Amino acid sequence: MFGETRVGARGVRLLGQVTAVLLTAGGLVLGGPGAASAEAASVCSGRPTKTVPFATGELRLYKTRQYVCALTVAKRPGARRAMAVSLQPRGGRPVVDSGRFSRQAGPVTVHALNRCVRASGTVAGRTVSTGWILC
Repeated sequence: MFGETRVGARGVRLLGQVTAVLLTAGGLVLGGPGAASAEAASVCSGRPTKTVPFATGELRLYKTRQYVCALTVAKRPGARRAMAVSLQPRGGRPVVDSGRFSRQAGPVTVHALNRCVRASGTVAGRTVSTGWILC
């Protein structure tokens, strides 16, 4: 009605592009150099408790008071390959994430308050597993 302006499809597209550029620039300014490092933040909550390296990657375990979280990370990210991570609390069923991934399998989380867990990780046919740990 009063003061309305109709914007065509081209104007909406241009507005979306300008917004994307401004958000990207703002993220670079606010984040600073190196703020978006892949190793800087973990996808698991808690403190890192154990890292088990093997030929093609590593199995990482994190623990909070009640939960344990695990993920398998490839040593050389790139092409998709068979990867898996498994985490089992003592007396419980294993939780598994498997498939073809380029960087990591997981995270998987189990409730493990006062319980031991065992974990295993696989990258490109190479497997590592722990015994009962974090008791």
